[in-house]
Amino acid sequence: MDTLLRDYMPILVLLAVAAGLGLVLILAAAVIAVRNPDPEKLSAYECGFNAFDDARMKFDVRFYLVSILFIIFDLEVAFLFPWAVAFGGLSLVAFWSMMVFLAVLTVGFAYEWKKGALEWA
Repeated sequence: MDTLLRDYMPILVLLAVAAGLGLVLILAAAVIAVRNPDPEKLSAYECGFNAFDDARMKFDVRFYLVSILFIIFDLEVAFLFPWAVAFGGLSLVAFWSMMVFLAVLTVGFAYEWKKGALEWA
């Protein structure tokens, strides 16, 4: 039983510290927090327009366009991480195929920027 406790003691200490820190931060936020938020801060904001308007109202599609573009370029980074980790053992074909992939994404990004897809105003 002594070896079992010695093996798991760091995990128990870490859990105790994490729970204590979480409790301290929650209590500090409850004590220090401002008690008079303005109505704008209390309003629901999820999709770029008010949630309680008519379901058939017109809304700005640029919000969705920018979010889709963010997902596309976020996936670019997701493909870059495994490639960078295994970079030392890759062949020239793997290197140049990633360069082609990055070139296509760069051209697409430049096209979107030129068309003004990333502008809010």
